[in-house]
Amino acid sequence: MSVAAPTIQIGSREHRRILARFFLDSHVDFVPESIVWPQLADSTRERLTGLPFWQEAVATENITSNTVAAAAGLEPDPEIRKAIEMQGFEENRHARLLLALTSHYRIKVDMPPRFEPKSLENDFLFAGFGECFDSFFAFGLFALAQKSGYFGPELIAIFEPVVQEEARHILFFVNWVKYRRSQLPWWRRPAFRLRCAWIILRQVASRIKTARNMGGPPDSSDNFTLSAHQEVGDSVTLHSLLELCLRENDRRMDLYDARLRRPRLVPVLARFAYRVLPASI
Repeated sequence: MSVAAPTIQIGSREHRRILARFFLDSHVDFVPESIVWPQLADSTRERLTGLPFWQEAVATENITSNTVAAAAGLEPDPEIRKAIEMQGFEENRHARLLLALTSHYRIKVDMPPRFEPKSLENDFLFAGFGECFDSFFAFGLFALAQKSGYFGPELIAIFEPVVQEEARHILFFVNWVKYRRSQLPWWRRPAFRLRCAWIILRQVASRIKTARNMGGPPDSSDNFTLSAHQEVGDSVTLHSLLELCLRENDRRMDLYDARLRRPRLVPVLARFAYRVLPASI
């Protein structure tokens, strides 16, 4: 449960300490290469291997893991730097988990070349804000897959720690952004805000483009995030998916110290869409 506590000052020594310790202390140890993958029923295996996003998922984890690992060099504070290094390790572990899964179930993916970030801070911000969008919807889709029995309990159990890690990642990221801004001279803070806003707009534009293309080919990986609810659950509308995402986001965030700032942008947008969309959509 959340720790009942007053708000702490962003950028203070206490905020820095809580931010680093929350992330390091909540790390869960597991080795993807040691996982015993379950034998799946034919129908479950066909659903798994038929999902269209495996290549995109491997490419995204390649970009994110290498970006986060490199971004640790931005941070002068040793505890915060150690936390970012831990996140880089966890992102790399997600990539290793995907490779282990696709190898075991013989899902063909091409290994992308190692991503080399060109602008550490901008690339880290872009990856972090992207995770804020993707993880929010992943929370709901994962709960939907569990509820509908789309995947068996063995696969759900394997991926539960990964989904919870994403909650930790975006909670750490939004607090790091605020912490980072607080450490800048006052005259540099407006430019940092504008840079963040521009990156967020690019992420929003990317999601709008995906939504507009939802009428595209059914095997298009670009459409999966917004259309997957139609595959993993019967009679699931976008309206009900948004409600589930909001509930799951709150549940997963409630596991951590209440003094840390919660991600707000995506939940606010989702709540707005939930209120204006007809329940039938």
